[in-house]
Amino acid sequence: MSNPTLQLTGITKAYNHGKPNEVNVLQGVDLTVEKGEIVALVAPSGAGKSTLLHIAGLLDTPDSGTVTINGDDMTGKSDSRRTAMRRDGVGFIYQFHHLLPEFTALENIVLPQLANGIAQKEAEARALELLGNVGVAERADHRPAALSGGEQQRVAFCRALANRPTLLLADEPTGNLDPGTSDRVFGALMDLVRGTGLAAVIATHNLELAARMDRTVHLTAGKLTHGE
Repeated sequence: MSNPTLQLTGITKAYNHGKPNEVNVLQGVDLTVEKGEIVALVAPSGAGKSTLLHIAGLLDTPDSGTVTINGDDMTGKSDSRRTAMRRDGVGFIYQFHHLLPEFTALENIVLPQLANGIAQKEAEARALELLGNVGVAERADHRPAALSGGEQQRVAFCRALANRPTLLLADEPTGNLDPGTSDRVFGALMDLVRGTGLAAVIATHNLELAARMDRTVHLTAGKLTHGE
């Protein structure tokens, strides 16, 4: 019997409840992601993919349904329990990197580890290892403003994986890059995820990138359909 990293069951979410402009964003979404599996989430703009990722990562709560991470049903859990799960179990990557501008690439990856109780030397070693894995170790001492867009996003990947999460959620992680850079950076992300063996859900509009993942799910009109 499998023990999936992420299991969403019957997820619903609506905005403007009871009003004429009520929008049913998610309507009974089910999704299971196993350890080591990379799933592409493809959806048109405004279809609710960001909402779905936020619910999966415990940044938002569904109106109904359950979110189970690493076998732990998070339904109704306290804010402190949800925060602990986000901190220890979930990594997020967004389209825009959101690196702290006053800190170097290395420091941006070290800081979340220090907040999680990791010793400075261990945190720096982990950061350098991750930067090396995505080919930007020589840029470790540079601040974000001195890095290219592709370099900044690779640093953001490393930051998301710094605390060794079991689940990675990425929302259009290469959407603001040109096609050539996007392809290279996405390749670095895939190598990083494959080498770590964590479960990942990666939202993308790019069907060529989606085809490089293990399978694709489509979110349309609030419902999820499963492809290969």
